[in-house]
Amino acid sequence: MASPQHWDPDRYARNARFVSELGAPVVELLAPQPGERILDVGCGDGVLTQKLAGLGCRVIGVDGSRHQVGAARALGLDVAVADGQRLPFRGGFFDAVFSNAALHWMHDADGVIAGARRALRPGGRFVAEFGGHGCVEHIRTALIAALGRRGLDGARYDPWYFPTPEAYGARLTAGGFTVRSIALFPRPTPLPGDVVGWLETFAESFTAPLPPADRPGFLAEVRDALRPALCDAEGRWTADYVRLRFVADLPAEG
Repeated sequence: MASPQHWDPDRYARNARFVSELGAPVVELLAPQPGERILDVGCGDGVLTQKLAGLGCRVIGVDGSRHQVGAARALGLDVAVADGQRLPFRGGFFDAVFSNAALHWMHDADGVIAGARRALRPGGRFVAEFGGHGCVEHIRTALIAALGRRGLDGARYDPWYFPTPEAYGARLTAGGFTVRSIALFPRPTPLPGDVVGWLETFAESFTAPLPPADRPGFLAEVRDALRPALCDAEGRWTADYVRLRFVADLPAEG
């Protein structure tokens, strides 16, 4: 079973600011309106939450990391620590549930969808983008193989859930939503620095079973394995992202 992922807001801002920057299209898909009540699931350090609030929305953010929540609160945002798979909201308070780059950390998709349904008013919408089938496949394969060479079952430490649009769409429908659109698309993403920074930020579950002294060598080995596929002649690294994006509506009463 995958070890818990820990989030350092400073490390995240240094190695992964592109995550929120590339969230602009899903915000456009949400089409937030002033005065709307929006729940941001997996809000992280609050950069997109702040953007939604700046558009005049009444936003509440939740994230499983108390450190990320602390960073978001420092921006003056209304955020709380909560498990996106066990959302505490009921009674149809929200006009929309929004999520960017978070649902692939949540293996209990049915729990996420049920929580979104409880949180939404009739006629509300659920709009999200996250890692889909084939996301970071080169990286994932290299990490699992490197653990295998150390006698470990690397798949046990894989923290990610990357579904197909057919599978996630079926879950949304079973959960009471009408799927307006759902699509899978490749999005190769240039990294701000060396791939080791990405691995340190997002692949902590794979290094957790190793003694701390062995982790730098492990990451260097993975880096070498990835170089032919993900690093160009000038030394620029690109992560092989694939994204799943959807809009699903909760039917209006009657």
